[in-house]
Amino acid sequence: MSSSIKNIDGIIDNFVKWLENFGELSQDHQDYLSGWYGGYAKDKYYRNPRIGHLLVAPMIFCEAFLPNTRALFKAKSRLPIADAHYAMAYSYLFQGHGNEQHYDRAVHFLEVLKDTRCPDFKNYCWGYPFDWVTVYGTFPQGTPMITATPYCYDAFSDVYAIDKKDEWLSIMRSIATHTVEDLSEIEIDDETAIASYTPVDNRQVINSNSYRAQLLARASVELENPAYWEIGKRNLNYVLQNQSDDGSWIYATDGMGNFIDNFHTCFVMKHLYRIYHYTGDERCWNAIVNGNAYYRKVLLDEEGLPIPFAKPPRLIVYKRELYDYAECINLGLLLRGKLPEWNNIIERLLGDLTARWLKADGSFRSRKLRFGWDNCPMHRWAQSQLFRALTIYSLSDKLDIK
Repeated sequence: MSSSIKNIDGIIDNFVKWLENFGELSQDHQDYLSGWYGGYAKDKYYRNPRIGHLLVAPMIFCEAFLPNTRALFKAKSRLPIADAHYAMAYSYLFQGHGNEQHYDRAVHFLEVLKDTRCPDFKNYCWGYPFDWVTVYGTFPQGTPMITATPYCYDAFSDVYAIDKKDEWLSIMRSIATHTVEDLSEIEIDDETAIASYTPVDNRQVINSNSYRAQLLARASVELENPAYWEIGKRNLNYVLQNQSDDGSWIYATDGMGNFIDNFHTCFVMKHLYRIYHYTGDERCWNAIVNGNAYYRKVLLDEEGLPIPFAKPPRLIVYKRELYDYAECINLGLLLRGKLPEWNNIIERLLGDLTARWLKADGSFRSRKLRFGWDNCPMHRWAQSQLFRALTIYSLSDKLDIK
């Protein structure tokens, strides 16, 4: 372990104390545009850009210069993605140290996830606790999202590996059933299909298909149902077919997501690695190698630190993003065994995090803005993801995390 981050266990302990004191609700990066006014303004922005620019301008200004004003636009909320990451992190701490309090905390977050599932669906699934306005339209609160539900599967699976509780296994089966049955598909050919982002859309998003494919790859093994992978493989083929020659992936192939960013690239490569782990499909590793070359060349700067976009979709009001750090580390922890250069990347990021991003209360800054910092702690963006990454890094000699 690098001498600059010897105190990683102390950092984790302080974060645990911060989380207990701060509470499980937080602001979110969507707060400016997911409240009643923000949602209206964002919808106008997509439908009538001339008027919409005027309506969203005050919130963009606040995000860039007055980030602590989020609470004026929307109250704190609970995000299932964050709860799932916290459950995973505490399960790892229990496995590494045997502290029953860590196990109890992991179970607590699973109980929370049980209560926050999408209420209108038979099987377990999760989405956002707000109406999400997008260029594709508005997805109402409680709409399941394939970019959220897999984290919850991972959380239940990780705790099930500890206690073998039948309830967790039953929920894992329910999640897999939802993933198979409730999403629609656009069939490209006999071996390729594009899965929808939610049960109510026909978006063509690359990272969301990688989410579905990796969940079904894992579930096919853990739930002993090869049919899951036969479905997931069709979505994997879509992801592989749409990797550019330079190794990159744009966000979507439907003409409404031509940007390339950091953490979505990390998502895709993480998911390919997990599929490779569970299925042995060498195509995934080849795509990772190509994606790795692009990522290191374009999405890490001359200091070796993550930059938000290779190809931004709009004006960006920040320089660096905690989410990028968290997902870069999570990706690197998977790849470093076969691509040793990732050890140096991880050490560099952790050193910068502890030097500039770590706050006195134990939490982390959220963004490096054009001027100053966004110090508002947001569980989903990305305190919980970084907490998970830190626990894996600290306990890497005791855990086998995929």
